[in-house]
Amino acid sequence: MLIKRSVTINKHRTSISLESEFWEAIKIISKIKNCSIESLITRIDLNRKTSLASSTRVFILQFFRKN
Repeated sequence: MLIKRSVTINKHRTSISLESEFWEAIKIISKIKNCSIESLITRIDLNRKTSLASSTRVFILQFFRKN
């Protein structure tokens, strides 16, 4: 099930829809990196080539493959 949340990226409000498992994963990563979920998504946004949701999923996958 997709969960839609609003985030602020560079002072711009947007929304992102992810499955609950991905929201849990991004929460874990933000704790490991000692940053907010919004700042983490902002970093993902800076480097993305596809949609924000897809880029976030790929980021999460790569993070857990490396760690």
